[in-house]
Order: sequence, then structure tokens, then C-alpha cells
Amino acid sequence: MNLDTICVFAISKLGWIRQQQKKVREQEREPLREYLDRESRYVWGKRYLLKVIAKDAAPQVELKHSQLVLQVRPATGEDRKQAILEDWYRAQLKAAIPPPIAKWGPLMGVKVARFFVQRMKTKWGSCSLRAANIRLNTDLARKPRECLEYIVVHEMAHLLEPTHNSRFMTLMDPFRHRLRNPHFAQASVAGPSG
Repeated sequence: MNLDTICVFAISKLGWIRQQQKKVREQEREPLREYLDRESRYVWGKRYLLKVIAKDAAPQVELKHSQLVLQVRPATGEDRKQAILEDWYRAQLKAAIPPPIAKWGPLMGVKVARFFVQRMKTKWGSCSLRAANIRLNTDLARKPRECLEYIVVHEMAHLLEPTHNSRFMTLMDPFRHRLRNPHFAQASVAGPSG
């Protein structure tokens, strides 16, 4: 389409666009975290209650039943608690990425040279076609593992087709079906307890 046609279309939808922007502005936001006992935290899509333990020992994070236990030294501030938890989420994600890459790479005929994990504000993932690298959002460690697997497949498909055009959709179709198929799910990455 030419630019004039696109502009006319956008202008004709201006009321709807403003309405959607208003909805986004008015959405309830997640409250600021205070790193107090019993705050809800998610790991691989499952809700855990935060348990903060002050102990004169090295900081650590672990899952115990329905709790995400954060052990920190006494008088540790919120910023440091946040950094410790973010590092732990990053490590969880880094450990969970290789299996879906190994599973889907041969099926798709794609080789990922390297993957990176980082905090992203607006994307779940991205890729570098030339370097064959994929980059994934650390927040994926909070979502169900199926979300991670889907994003990995999505970014790997971009290594074959960089845009979201019809070729990309055609490439993704058989993998979308396999991701939803319960028989394929058995071969996917193990759940939080496994």
C-alpha cells in the first residue's frame, strides 16, 4: 500500500485507536514489590508466596513447596533483594532454554549459534539473523514453560524469515500445531518439579 492509503486508514480508525489507548492507560498495574513475606511471585506459571529469611549467610533463592524462599543478610535493601531474585530468574531461564532449542532445531532445520537472556520492556524475544542468535526476556521464567517454548520456536522461525509475512506464518503453522498437541507436549521441557 502507498503511504496515503495507510494514512487515510489510520485516520479513519482514530476514534478506536484513542479508545484503546485510554483502556491501556486505565489498566490496573501490578503493585510495586516490597519484598515482604506472602507477596505473590510466579515461577514457570505457578504462583508461589515469597518467604524472606534474614540470615548472616550468602544470599540464596529456592523453591520449597508453595514458597519462593529468599534468604538475604539482615538489613538487605529492596534493590539488592530485587537484584538477587532477578539473577535467580535469569539462571532459571538460561537453564531452560537449551532443551527446546535442541528439540526444535532439527525439526525446523535451524541452528541457533547462541542465545542471550536479558530484561526487555516491550518484547518477549528477538533474534539476529546474521549471527543466528536469539535473545529472550527474563520475564519468561515467570510464565508457563509452554510460553518459553513458543517464543523459542517463534524466534527460530525468524532465523528463516525475518518478518511476520505470509511466509513466516506458513513456516510457523506446523510448529504451532505441534506446540498445542498434547502428544508433543510430553517431549517438551520438564515442569517445575522435574
